[in-house]
Amino acid sequence: MNFQDFKKAGHWPTLVATFLYFDMSFMVWVVLGPLSLYITQDLGLPLAEKLGIVAVPILAGALLRVPMGMLADHIGPKRAGQFGQIIVMLGLAYAWLFGLDSKLQVELMGIVLGFAGASFAVALPQASRWYPPHYQGMVLGIVGAGNMGVVLDAMIVPWLAEHYGWQAVFGFLLIPVVIVFLLYTWMAKDAPMQSKPVSLKNYTSVLKDVDTWWFMFFYSISFGGFIGLASALPLYFTYWYHASGIAAGMMVAIIVFAGSMFRPVGGWMADRIGGIRALQILFGVVALAYLSISFMPEGPAPLVASADKVSGWGLFELPALAWGAVLIFFIGAMALGMGNGSVFQLVPQRFRHEMGVITGLVGAAGGIGGFVLAKTLGWSQGISGNFALGFWIFSALAVVGLIGLIRVKTRWRTTWGAVSGAKI
Repeated sequence: MNFQDFKKAGHWPTLVATFLYFDMSFMVWVVLGPLSLYITQDLGLPLAEKLGIVAVPILAGALLRVPMGMLADHIGPKRAGQFGQIIVMLGLAYAWLFGLDSKLQVELMGIVLGFAGASFAVALPQASRWYPPHYQGMVLGIVGAGNMGVVLDAMIVPWLAEHYGWQAVFGFLLIPVVIVFLLYTWMAKDAPMQSKPVSLKNYTSVLKDVDTWWFMFFYSISFGGFIGLASALPLYFTYWYHASGIAAGMMVAIIVFAGSMFRPVGGWMADRIGGIRALQILFGVVALAYLSISFMPEGPAPLVASADKVSGWGLFELPALAWGAVLIFFIGAMALGMGNGSVFQLVPQRFRHEMGVITGLVGAAGGIGGFVLAKTLGWSQGISGNFALGFWIFSALAVVGLIGLIRVKTRWRTTWGAVSGAKI
């Protein structure tokens, strides 16, 4: 790829601004994952309910993506993005100043954080509309790599909660959120050619297309797997491998780093060999990773508890078994992240003029997939005492996705793919 041509093809300040907006939004969206270790400890909740709490912002973000996508089409992506960021800033300020004293308040905060998750339906179309078809995989991969905010969450949030208390974490988050809001306001611009405002009728029309449902299903596997694991793994590692809060956060950071950093690679790979072929390879890897992790036994608990608020093994004390699980999750997360980039190499080729609508729908499906993963792991632990059944279910879904790709590839490549101008 010629980077000079790439720079001239679109508007790089908007690309940078949407990346920052998406990155910070992701960091805020999943903050209840690592923070739940501390909040739910104070509330005295069982593990299944803890996993339910971390799933709330994922579901809220999924459901809000459709109205946020519609809002972006009506008032422009930039104003919609500013609106969503203001809602999130107000929620963070409230939690910092007044705290969250009950399960209901935590769940309501999760709904507010859903506006950060809904940034997907604003940032990706805003960047996409600046660039031609043959750069869509790279552009949406770059913006989508903003989910590396999950890495920062996992690394920083447990440490802040240990030293300053979980309530102060919301105050610390306000600082970068405000800075990114100001940068986004200054740098981002809406593309000259914006799509016409859409209504529920437009969504109904797109939903009648069977390809929409295929994209939603594929993204529920790739993105749903990534965001579901990012939210649930802190609790998984503290329960199954008896890691401390800080150690669990670092383990998750290593894993989600793979998914975040390899999303652009997935877009690049799809541009080179075609999104269908890329997804076939990646779904196979995901299925094997889920299946392998389901057979990992529970790790030993430390004989002496640490002085941490969420006690357990320190990062450099963890048994080899725990690091084996990290390696398997790392490979799986890498494939999930690349799968996200591959899906969104295909989407703009099929729905170039309905990007606001399709991004909202596909993004919502991805969020719902993450919600279901977190809830399924909680359900699995609740009925069997382990997580194997939950991982078997999602391994099977990846296999179904692989079969689905085999079914659609000939039709896609001989119809809209043949005139798309990109490899399908």
